[in-house]
Amino acid sequence: MILQAYSAQPVSQSSAFHGKKSNRMVAIGPIGLPLSRLFAEKVIEECKIQKISKVDILAFDFEMGLFPNIWDEAKKEGIDLALKHIPKEIFDKRAVEKNEVVFHDVSYIDFKIHFEKRRLSVELSDFSTYYSQGESEDQIKKILKNGREKIIVQAGKIIKIAKDKEGNIARKVLTQKWTDWIDYWSVDFDFENKKEIIRVKDEKSNKIKEKWTGDYIFENE
Repeated sequence: MILQAYSAQPVSQSSAFHGKKSNRMVAIGPIGLPLSRLFAEKVIEECKIQKISKVDILAFDFEMGLFPNIWDEAKKEGIDLALKHIPKEIFDKRAVEKNEVVFHDVSYIDFKIHFEKRRLSVELSDFSTYYSQGESEDQIKKILKNGREKIIVQAGKIIKIAKDKEGNIARKVLTQKWTDWIDYWSVDFDFENKKEIIRVKDEKSNKIKEKWTGDYIFENE
């Protein structure tokens, strides 16, 4: 089903590769586990043996610290390595049959921590948001039905393409500033089950007492 959704043809002559799409070999990572560096290195080694220059690795999750070094290692060997997330829509048979499943390229973020006295700051030093959608914007405009819209990620921007009932196309860039990229975030300082205690002054004794607010320091809802 994964190969079908990726529009790839299955192959059986190799233990490292599961399919082929156009001129690129396709390898599928483990189900239920992050794709490890060892797995990626095995695929790169097999590419060297079989003299393969282009390969896509599909996985549900990836080991931390894998990027961007693994791309550099593959590039040194003359291998064009693409790593793509397998989306949750893969389990929707109707979405697969309608060719609606989109595999996004892996993005990465690199940052530095600065700590001075009691002040902590985080510096964004590098990032990549260049996803591959599988279909170009022109292709989407052709197949998009009237009254429908589609979100794509292209050249580091999130774009909404909409077609009205008359067939007119409207294109809108949704990421105007960096905060538009943030879908959700939270900060957990390991206090998920710790009661939120505040200090209040007792009116009678004029002393500071601790009081539970009824909430917890961090409660993800």
